[in-house]
This record gives sequence, structure tokens and C-alpha cells, in this order.
Amino acid sequence: MMKLYLVPTPIGNLEDMTFRSVKVLNEVDVILAEDTRTSGKLLKHYEISTHMQSYHMHNEHKIVDKLVERMKAGETMALITDAGTPAISDPGFLLTRACVEGEVEIECLPGATAFVPALVNSGLPNDKFVFEGFLPIKKGRQTRFKSLAEETRTMIFYESPHKLLKTLQHFKEYFGAERKMSASRELTKMYEETIRGTVEELIQHFEKKAPKGEFVLIVQGK
Repeated sequence: MMKLYLVPTPIGNLEDMTFRSVKVLNEVDVILAEDTRTSGKLLKHYEISTHMQSYHMHNEHKIVDKLVERMKAGETMALITDAGTPAISDPGFLLTRACVEGEVEIECLPGATAFVPALVNSGLPNDKFVFEGFLPIKKGRQTRFKSLAEETRTMIFYESPHKLLKTLQHFKEYFGAERKMSASRELTKMYEETIRGTVEELIQHFEKKAPKGEFVLIVQGK
């Protein structure tokens, strides 16, 4: 049975793995993992002994066609990333698209992803939202901010701790100091924390307290 399973993995707390995810990872022929060392810890925890193969942004272009051919020949595969749902700011889109084109069946299991809990607990409107993920670092950053300045829906961004203050300063410049937002870090982990306030208040908070951990930023629309 040729098939690709997209399997979400915990974003921090190992207990967020679903029973179904464990079952699928035990049953497939091979697990494609973004980082085999990171995923190795998860598989060991759940006593999953399925063979792993490395699949990440640096090799996906080279091996994607081969993987599809193997599935067409009858192999079933599961794709996992270091944390969360594959293809959401992680590898997965290329392989999924190639499977669609190659008429290989795809099934995405529901499970952990960082932006949903961050959005829901922000207290900001979540009936309509736009997911921006990581902002461009240099090229295209200003253009992106200019277009987002007019966005009326709630916006979602991912950011690393060392770029957080720079990004908050850009929020102030393009969205205004009084725009409401929240910053969630270390979601599902022991030190999970959400800071809510205006852009200016969050800048002041993180100037006093150095940012640690990966952040999900939720910003109110215009």
C-alpha cells in the first residue's frame, strides 16, 4: 500500500504525542526525519524501532523524486520534523506536492503545532487570522512589513530569541507602539509563558528580561 503519512510530533511536552501517531510510526516501512538525533529521542521514548532516514531542507530537493518512486513501488512512509506539524515552517511541502503529482495517497494526522495554542490564549480575535511564520531576514523584510501594515486580520509570526527585539522594533515602526499583541514562549514546556500588552510594553519587558526560547508572536490587525 503506497502512502505518505504526515505525523505531528510534540513541540515540547512528550505527552502530546497521540496514540494514533505512535501506532502509525510503528507500522510504516520508514520514518523520514528532519534530524534523526532529535527524533531518535522521541522514538526511543515510545519504543518505536522503525528505520529512520534523514529528510531536511538541505537534501529534500535531491531525494524527493526517489522517495516518491519508492512509495509507488509499495513502501509506506511517515514524515516527521523536529517539532510540530510537518510543512508548517518545516520541511514537508515539497514531498507532499510530489506525492500529489505522483498520485501517492497522503494522510496528515492531527496534532501539535505551536501557533494554535498561542493564538487561542492571546486573547486577541481569532475568527480570522493570517499565518506569516518567520519573516524574511533582509531581502523583502521591509516590503513584507509595508504590506502587513494594512492587514486587518490577527497576524501570527515565529521568531527566535536573538531576533525578537529587532522584530518588536519593526512592529512599533510599522504597526504602531499601541498595537496589542502577545508573545508566547516555550509552549507546552515547564517554563511556558505568555506576555500580553502593547508593542511598546513588550519591548520594555524584553529589554529588562532577555528573551529565551522560541517565540510565537500574535499581533492584532489594523
